[in-house]
Amino acid sequence: MAEFTLPKNSKIKGKGRDHKAPAGATRVKKFKVYRYDPDTGENPRYDTFEVDLDSCGPMVLDALIKIKSEQDPTLTFRRSCREGICGSCSMNMDGRNGLACTTAIEDVKGEVRITPLPHMDVIKDLVPDFTHFYAQYASIQPWLKTVSPEPSGKERLQSPEDRAKLDGLYECILCACCSTSCPSYWWNSDKFLGPAILLQAYRWLADSRDEMTGERLDELEDPFRLYRCHTIMNCANACPKGLNPAKAIAETKKMLVERAV
Repeated sequence: MAEFTLPKNSKIKGKGRDHKAPAGATRVKKFKVYRYDPDTGENPRYDTFEVDLDSCGPMVLDALIKIKSEQDPTLTFRRSCREGICGSCSMNMDGRNGLACTTAIEDVKGEVRITPLPHMDVIKDLVPDFTHFYAQYASIQPWLKTVSPEPSGKERLQSPEDRAKLDGLYECILCACCSTSCPSYWWNSDKFLGPAILLQAYRWLADSRDEMTGERLDELEDPFRLYRCHTIMNCANACPKGLNPAKAIAETKKMLVERAV
């Protein structure tokens, strides 16, 4: 059996800091938050924050904003739209990847444990490094590619039926919740594109206006880039938008088989 150990400087050591709720708070929830600052040279730790839910919004992101505003301004995390659209606040909450802005505090029983997305390098606290993830996204050339001249003064049109084929694909917000929940991606992210990027790749394969299907399939036909997917289905379970990357990957594999026949 293979045995893996974390690098010494990434192991959680020591007792974190406790931040109590204000005196008189009656509805208190504890948040155990992963803290890591590379500038200090210290190992990661967990800090515990007590939040008065009577003066806090309903979502985990509301609690994090309250913590940063009132208890510890050094807490670092990404956030933007607060509407489940931008994907910035993706993190692991109570052992499950998701968006902090759409995860209700009341849905997490007991103490809320918050960590960065698994597998990725951590820049600081809850901020993972997306450099490699975005490079993989760029590698599939996620834009419409054509060889025929564009109709003069007209858009490249498609039928309602062809447009409907993109439903369940274009909604991806690249939050990486699916890829970082995939064991195949954990161990092979240097070569395996992962469910998020493969979903995006199929989005262009399924687009009736794109004219580079053969070239796109050639780029994906690889034992690691595509076929490292073993249909574990963690991706579909983790997606905060309700998408099914595993289905998109299966459709891509089907296109490759049909092309070979």
